[in-house]
Amino acid sequence: MMSQTMKRYQTKQSVQRDLQEVRRKEIQQLCSQLNVLLVNKMNGRVEGAYINQKKLQSHTRQLQYNSANLQKQSEQWLKLLDNFNEALKEIGDVSNWAKSLEDELTKISHTLAYAYKGEVEQNQSNDLILE
Repeated sequence: MMSQTMKRYQTKQSVQRDLQEVRRKEIQQLCSQLNVLLVNKMNGRVEGAYINQKKLQSHTRQLQYNSANLQKQSEQWLKLLDNFNEALKEIGDVSNWAKSLEDELTKISHTLAYAYKGEVEQNQSNDLILE
């Protein structure tokens, strides 16, 4: 009887070990699948972050290029504006010069007209005296 009990015990233990081994393999397989899923999920996030980083780098380079072009264009506009202001100053100087020249010529013209009028009047009075 003891040997039968021992055989049953050993058989039961063997079944338990086999069952435990099957469960251990199932758990290992499930853990492996979970690990693969987690790694894939993380790889997807890492891939997304990498793609976003590349996009940001591309946009940053484009922004730097556009900023440099804007700066060059702004400098050109400033030079044009300075040249325009200088031209306006020169026009203002020429305008002032022309105005003062016109005033002087008007004075000379009036003086000549006055002198001519005086000469004509003197000639007329001399003619009257001679007659």
